[in-house]
Amino acid sequence: MASPCIDVCRYDEATGWCLGCGMTRKDKMHWKREKDRRPDILAALTGRLETLAAAGLTTGRTARRKPAKQAGGKLAATLDVAKG
Repeated sequence: MASPCIDVCRYDEATGWCLGCGMTRKDKMHWKREKDRRPDILAALTGRLETLAAAGLTTGRTARRKPAKQAGGKLAATLDVAKG
């Protein structure tokens, strides 16, 4: 199973999710060491990237470019609404 990592490796401060692939640093460690966790990690990524994008953050390969200004506090508010 190929890694979803696309070598962007820029993380959202509020969630710890990579703006490129959606994985956390721990997910990346587990991906390399514990192959049985890979399906669970993959299942979470689409939703994470959608949440980041809904908060106005650039995701995927385009996240590699430095943005003029990120959305700031919008993500925390989006996450609160999603939980609520």
